[in-house]
Amino acid sequence: MATVIRLTRLGRKKQPFYRIVVTDSRKRRDGGFIESIGYYNPMVEPEVIKFDAERLAYWKGVGAKLSDRVARITK
Repeated sequence: MATVIRLTRLGRKKQPFYRIVVTDSRKRRDGGFIESIGYYNPMVEPEVIKFDAERLAYWKGVGAKLSDRVARITK
């Protein structure tokens, strides 16, 4: 199973809110996920990014790939 860490969209129209999730790469963007490790809210000033760095490091250690956006916001 190829796992990937990516964003899944929540919120209303024109007011996005994202969860940072670990999921199977074959699932749809908003499909089921293995674990939720944080969230990202780009609509407030400053942007709110909260995630569990320990779990992120664990999943990267077992081979999960990060999406481009997640790699950018978790630096």
